[in-house]
Amino acid sequence: MDATLALPLLIALVGVALFFDFLNGLHDAANSIATIVSTRVLSPQFAVGWAAFFNFIAFMFFGLHVAETLGTGIIDPAIVSPQVIFAALVGAIVWNIVTWVFGIPSSSSHALVGGMVGAGIAKIGSASIVFYGLAKTVAAIFLSPMIGFFLALLLVLIVAWICVRQTPFAVDRSFRVLQFVSASLYSLGHGGNDAQKTMGIIAVLLFSQGYLGDTFYVPFWVVISCQTAMALGTLFGGWRIVHTMGSKITRLNPMQGFCAETGGALTLFGATWLGIPVSTTHTITGAIVGVGAARRVSAVRWGIAGNIVIAWVVTLPAAAAISWVTYIVCSAFG
Repeated sequence: MDATLALPLLIALVGVALFFDFLNGLHDAANSIATIVSTRVLSPQFAVGWAAFFNFIAFMFFGLHVAETLGTGIIDPAIVSPQVIFAALVGAIVWNIVTWVFGIPSSSSHALVGGMVGAGIAKIGSASIVFYGLAKTVAAIFLSPMIGFFLALLLVLIVAWICVRQTPFAVDRSFRVLQFVSASLYSLGHGGNDAQKTMGIIAVLLFSQGYLGDTFYVPFWVVISCQTAMALGTLFGGWRIVHTMGSKITRLNPMQGFCAETGGALTLFGATWLGIPVSTTHTITGAIVGVGAARRVSAVRWGIAGNIVIAWVVTLPAAAAISWVTYIVCSAFG
């Protein structure tokens, strides 16, 4: 493809990718702020500003392993074209909007992975898939909420043992302060893992068109653009999903909110270090269920949690189907 002729199209596609990143921040704002809002430590307006700041500075603390996985480890970068990227983004964006409208905390990450898989299959079939990278991502669908669940449950038990001699008022006051720390850590993990997915999409598009030379890497302007788009999306919040995550699954106090956010943050830090594109939605949901179950099993509204799990399972194939149709339609019109 002629690079000069491709430039306007590339700019438009980068814009679409950044719009997805904005939607990712909007859709997943609840993951960072649901617990701190539901415990009334911060008002929604201050909470989104707090989360957006730590979303933005996350690139200062993490490498770009997740971006490399998304760029080269889901579908073969050799088959990437503007049509493939466009179809993948449409699949992810449409599914994100549908779940946002209905207040369903699905995974923006897996919507993007599903979109890439669907577009790749539409182009050349299953040969387009990098099965090792895809298997690692699919495994994380099941492992990240389980790890978040057990870490949060363990933290609740440890904290309860440490604070056994303190009055409920003293515990509540202490953890209202500590929740600022845990919310910051979770927002860092969110920005560190999720923004990198869009970085990978933009970088592989530039690489496929010859703008990065012979070696795949993520330009710094792409890093800053993606972190900014996600932070702006977080500022707008996702209030319907905040309500589901923060109160419908289980009721939280500041100590439980701290444990849920810290357990989720530790899970995200580990996944980002390993280059695994996990779902922040899955992770924090598992952690919230964990702190609820630590109180008593009946404290968790398992019906709501079950509906969320169904949305998780459906997300990847649904986004893949949308992107597959989009690629076929785009191909039919040239």
